[in-house]
Amino acid sequence: MSDIDEVESGNAMPIIACVTVGAFQENCYLYACPQTRHAVIIDPGDEAERILHRIQELDLIPHYIINTHGHIDHIGAIDAVSAVYPVPLAIHPDDVSLYTDERTAKLYGRSAPLVHKKPDILLQEGDRLSFGTLTLEVLYTPGHTPGGVCLLSRPYCVFSGDTLFYRSIGRTDLEGGDYEQIISSIREKLYTLEDDLVVFPGHGSPTTIIEEKYENPFVTVEE
Repeated sequence: MSDIDEVESGNAMPIIACVTVGAFQENCYLYACPQTRHAVIIDPGDEAERILHRIQELDLIPHYIINTHGHIDHIGAIDAVSAVYPVPLAIHPDDVSLYTDERTAKLYGRSAPLVHKKPDILLQEGDRLSFGTLTLEVLYTPGHTPGGVCLLSRPYCVFSGDTLFYRSIGRTDLEGGDYEQIISSIREKLYTLEDDLVVFPGHGSPTTIIEEKYENPFVTVEE
């Protein structure tokens, strides 16, 4: 996706801006209430200056930075974004250690910790984060990482991180990955959602719940 392919600015529809960043082409999302411009920053992974530019261009007021999981391509811009917008940082407790993982940092030629900022909110299944007229509900969806979550905003969309992609699923061959777990997360937490919800993944193009239920070659609905 380009910088901002999905923006709705009508009275009812939320603002959804995607900034695709870094070598891994990770999707950072800005999700905002159109009435108040109150927003969340989901997975600021790299290129902080581009993310900050879009926030300012859209005149948004960030209230939270939220990680769907702790892999390096989703967390790399947290400190730089936080320096400008010192709002609460949220991640599931099982992925907090990835902020300070020395082995990963060395592998990518970085110094540890990858994120200096300490998380302010440790996300759990069913938690809700509200901003303006919008609310995100936390769905605990381990499998890609032990602490992976998806973020549900009814009746509009779900931010699926690296759990579910357009016609694909998150890889499970990295440390902490679990194939059976991610299949269960998708079937039990995502495929049970409303069919028409738009899915905004951590990489690649948007899709919908109903499309993936019947077209995803890795995990379809069980008849």
